[in-house]
Amino acid sequence: MSADGTPLSFPTSLGTSSSDEIRLLGQDLTADLMGKVGFGELAFWLVALRRPTPSETRVFEAVLVALADHGFTPTAIAARLTYLSAPDSLQGALAAGLLGGGSRFLGVTEDCGMFLHAVLAGVDGPHPTDDQGWDALALEAVRSARAAGRLVPGLGHPVHKDGDPRTPVLIGIAEEEGLRGPHLRLFEAVGRMHEQVLGRRLPLNGAGVCGAALADLGLPVELLRGFALLARAAGLLGQIAEERRRPIGMAAYLAVDRNAVYVDPETD
Repeated sequence: MSADGTPLSFPTSLGTSSSDEIRLLGQDLTADLMGKVGFGELAFWLVALRRPTPSETRVFEAVLVALADHGFTPTAIAARLTYLSAPDSLQGALAAGLLGGGSRFLGVTEDCGMFLHAVLAGVDGPHPTDDQGWDALALEAVRSARAAGRLVPGLGHPVHKDGDPRTPVLIGIAEEEGLRGPHLRLFEAVGRMHEQVLGRRLPLNGAGVCGAALADLGLPVELLRGFALLARAAGLLGQIAEERRRPIGMAAYLAVDRNAVYVDPETD
């Protein structure tokens, strides 16, 4: 009971349970969801509070696959080294990897989605209907970002200098499913126009295109980093499993530690 004597009530549209039933999203978990709803579909539903269409599910799960693992990234190395240090703490190793999801790795998904969303929100009138209109909008957006001293998220990649292979594939899937919306179209236009402002051509990276695709699905742009982390959690679990089978954590640690060189701070 509350202080005034009324029954306590904590509203939720997600999960509740009783002695003989578990309900999730208004559904009977065991009768309506288990074995009938995929995990990606459920993750979308939990955030959007609506069940995605098959087309939306395909695009959404393509994003999750695109972001799951990218080799020995800093997030993967952090997870492996934490597991090396504390093999009794699987949750610590996973958390260490996820905590590295910031402005350079994984966070670009959210940053790009928010950038594109802000540009579109500032459009006075209907969105462009052809490439020429999208190009003009993108050019102005890049110029404004440059003038403000801000980076344009979604441009460049430390490995895929000549083009991120994920980008055209995800755009193609969205096109096939009729979900190539304004965020993706603006992102593509940024790819065409940024060189005029920045003076060099950079690839549209996979994290950025994932942010654009998720925004076109109507998911909250403030939560897009969460979907990147959801995807990477699976990849990190795979990295830790491989660390158990074929460890490299100790070698990575020793390579750095045994090659550390003292530098006098006064002469650095």
